[in-house]
Amino acid sequence: MPTYTPPLRDMQFVLHEVFNVADEFKAMPAHAETDADTINAVLEEAGKFAAEVAFPLNIGGDTEGCTLDVKTHAVTTPKGFKEAYAQYVEGGWPALSCDPQFGGQGLPHTVNQCLYEMLNSANQAWTMYPGLSHGAYEALVAHGTEEQKKTYLPKLVSGEWTGTMCLTEPHCGTDLGLLRTKAEPQADGSYRLTGNKIFISAGEHDMAENIIHLVLARLPDAPKGSKGISLFVVPKFKVNADGSLGERNPIFCTGLEHKMGIHGNATAQIALDGAVGSLVGEPNKGLAAMFVMMNAARLGVGNQSLGLTEVAFQNALAYAKDRIQMRSLSGVKAKDKDADPIIVHPDVRKMLLTAKAYAEGGRALQIFCTLLLDKAHHHPDEKVRKNSDELVALLTPIVKAFITDNGHISTNACMQVFGGHGFIKEWGMEQFVRDNRINMIYEGTNTVQSLDLLGRKVLGNNGATLKKFGKLIGQLVEEEGVNEKMAEFINPLAYLGDQMTKFTTEIGFKGFQNPDEVGAAAVDYLRVAGHLVFAYMFVRMAQVALRQIAAGSTDPFYTAKLQTARFYFAKLFPETATLMRTARAGSKTLMDTDAALA
Repeated sequence: MPTYTPPLRDMQFVLHEVFNVADEFKAMPAHAETDADTINAVLEEAGKFAAEVAFPLNIGGDTEGCTLDVKTHAVTTPKGFKEAYAQYVEGGWPALSCDPQFGGQGLPHTVNQCLYEMLNSANQAWTMYPGLSHGAYEALVAHGTEEQKKTYLPKLVSGEWTGTMCLTEPHCGTDLGLLRTKAEPQADGSYRLTGNKIFISAGEHDMAENIIHLVLARLPDAPKGSKGISLFVVPKFKVNADGSLGERNPIFCTGLEHKMGIHGNATAQIALDGAVGSLVGEPNKGLAAMFVMMNAARLGVGNQSLGLTEVAFQNALAYAKDRIQMRSLSGVKAKDKDADPIIVHPDVRKMLLTAKAYAEGGRALQIFCTLLLDKAHHHPDEKVRKNSDELVALLTPIVKAFITDNGHISTNACMQVFGGHGFIKEWGMEQFVRDNRINMIYEGTNTVQSLDLLGRKVLGNNGATLKKFGKLIGQLVEEEGVNEKMAEFINPLAYLGDQMTKFTTEIGFKGFQNPDEVGAAAVDYLRVAGHLVFAYMFVRMAQVALRQIAAGSTDPFYTAKLQTARFYFAKLFPETATLMRTARAGSKTLMDTDAALA
């Protein structure tokens, strides 16, 4: 059976020593009272919930899955899921980072991100039920009417109701411009929606008394394509004027997907048969409103793979220390045993350190991004808000795609550490691999994220936002460039930072002549950009660790951090050279292949 220990020490290191979040919060009136002690106390309790309540349900939930009653359309979640959610609501966790005016606790997004990392390590399938509600909350805060906010937000914040995002349809996948669900306006100002949706995570369940669906649909006179999509809020149960639940709305689960992983989450096929809803935002501007929820979800999906990378690493490390097999190539290490623990073997260490480095780099990036979100929402300086928002937009596809790709690499590596036992269900490792695999697909496949990064976020504004991140790198290089102890960390970052401008310009020029060049280079480009960002994070972490050691600290944590950073720069970061070469190879060998793909 797997185990899980919340990585509180590393979270505190990144929060307080690398990014000094409490000082950052002092500049934001909404969070000025949030100090380090408060953050640590909240995360300690969050870790207990994750490890003691959610984690024990993970393997059982995977085995049991969800069940659908086809006559009533009711879905039953695995044993213990409903009770765990009630405990979650009772503890006030859904309200953690929500606005106090809707009943929230008003803590920073940064704290909520750490809560969700631990929940994802503990049980990704369970965590998706409350997790999707946050996206619905964000979309309604940004675009809902006052009546919609009053009706739905307090219940979403309390956790009494949950939310979903109903986007894709059987025929259209990611291309939402093709969706067909119709919304007919009614005399009373409401709309009746008819159509079918698929792949709706947490689309039906027994954990909350109402489910608030955010649905994309077309008005009768809507233009074709993505410019004709509107957003509607459609509750499972209609809500009476006094806030009580009314009659059942005809939005039903007609089937549950049979999936590779996340079996404990109800991935629903949804049919709308004249379901009553209300318009969110402006007509035909629904995709822009839904992007609030989608971007929150993309950051959340990166967090899912971060959580799985961490828990997989913890279990692989424990196994490698205990499992004995063969002798070390450099001589016997465990003289009292018939063989040495497999952790003595170089390639086992490589697999373990790969997961450790990708977990620690991902954690730093996630906290960096949510701190930017807090600044974008709450900093009094408009320029800071704007810069923070632009940087989050640039980094969102990297968080989603790079961290989930790394999660795939890491969970597979950790399963490999177990050898044959990794393939056996009760060890838990194969479930981490299966659960992670969806993270590379949903909320826009990682190729879609790559096209978004290169085409829209970088080339779309001539690299202006990329240059802003480049300035952060430049400041760090200027600060530590002459420090010999930092050379092994700062030099690779400085080199790639210089290369990135030329690399981007070259791809952009080729793409201007032939758009397929952007499509051919995008996936490799995002991975290079991901390493640029991770390198920046590891330099900042190494900087702090070296300063603490120089100040006399003997805490082995800092030594471990430096060793992990050295491994990252020596063994993982160098793939950027190959990626830039393959990106520069162009589109001809991909597109001039009709005979090969006949």
